[in-house]
Amino acid sequence: MTATSATGATEGFRAARDFLLQHREDYETAYEGFAWPRPDRFNWALDWFDVIAEGNDRTALHLVEEDGTETKVSFAEMSRRSDRVANWLRARGVRAGDRIIVMLGNQVELWETVLAAMKLRAVVIPATPLLGPADLRDRVDRGRARHVIARAEDTVKFDDVPGGYTRIAVGGDGVDWLAYEHAADESEVFTPDGATLADDTLMLYFTSGTTARPKLVEHTHTSYPVGHLSTMYWIGLKPGDVHLNISSPGWAKHAWSNLFAPWNAEATV
Repeated sequence: MTATSATGATEGFRAARDFLLQHREDYETAYEGFAWPRPDRFNWALDWFDVIAEGNDRTALHLVEEDGTETKVSFAEMSRRSDRVANWLRARGVRAGDRIIVMLGNQVELWETVLAAMKLRAVVIPATPLLGPADLRDRVDRGRARHVIARAEDTVKFDDVPGGYTRIAVGGDGVDWLAYEHAADESEVFTPDGATLADDTLMLYFTSGTTARPKLVEHTHTSYPVGHLSTMYWIGLKPGDVHLNISSPGWAKHAWSNLFAPWNAEATV
């Protein structure tokens, strides 16, 4: 587990979250009395997720595949998994501020990777697996990506995407790609190498590009993690709930309702 414990930022976040839970059925009071927590330093993965995950065997993530097979990961296990991935990525050269294209489906590795990147203060560029080589060239170039994590079956799409970025494959080795599965051999003890400022960049989303070239939209370590307390309230999530959201990875709604809102509430994704 990460060498971390509840901080002032944790308690400020918890107080705001609990106020919304307390007034779940009283919108006027919630609207009038709610105040956004505004910490100077905040890392949602360390200051919130790892704190609620300590010793917590309740299910954080429940995946059901088309063939009926199921995977359940507890909060405590997700914390440990993300620590191992963070240690492994750091050993592969991932540093604070580095930009990582994450092109995965709804699979355990997606949630592990986002938490791990957050702990490293790296920047996540979410990408749908539907993207082709032309889109990926644009994302690597304009996103200034230094690392790519993709499903093994999608690695061929990067054959014509130039750049000196680290290539990491999930689900089997691609040619000249590192195998993500080796992260499981890393230590579960993770030590952050620096403080996370609240306005440090956390995610860079590319817009859909419906009418022009896709644009990059920046989100910080507070804008999504703290901002989606509102989504938690609007959806009505409470601790112990199970929430199904059908958004695909790569779209912003996936972060809102498959990551931050339910785990803000200590609910199951």
